[in-house]
Amino acid sequence: MKATPQQKQLIHLNAHDRDQKEEFVQWATDDNDKISCNDLSFDQANLILEKLGQKPHKAKRNYYGLFDKKNQQHMAIVSLTRQLGWELKNEKYGRVADMDRLGNWLQSTKAPVSLPLKKMTTQQLTTTINAMTGMVAKRYK
Repeated sequence: MKATPQQKQLIHLNAHDRDQKEEFVQWATDDNDKISCNDLSFDQANLILEKLGQKPHKAKRNYYGLFDKKNQQHMAIVSLTRQLGWELKNEKYGRVADMDRLGNWLQSTKAPVSLPLKKMTTQQLTTTINAMTGMVAKRYK
């Protein structure tokens, strides 16, 4: 999920200058090539807002990416999500899978099955895993 316009505006208003804003963006994204607030995810923008002494915004979460950690097919999808580079920085765990991005993909026309993970059958999960495996293979080709 991308940073909201309100988050971006607060970052611009509370950063002392352009250099500080750019440094925060580089820190939050863990990428020295990114300097714009347009490069931030919702969670990354919240990390910056907290560092600037502001309250983090609450997200309207995408429930399509919710998974059952006891389901092996769900865990395979989480693994493939990380292999695709769909990750977020997390204070406690380092880097975690971006389940909102997965949920957005599941809702798009690009996904082979447009259902929440928890409502998919075993065959639908297999179809999704195969599609994501193909995406990973294409990425690292």
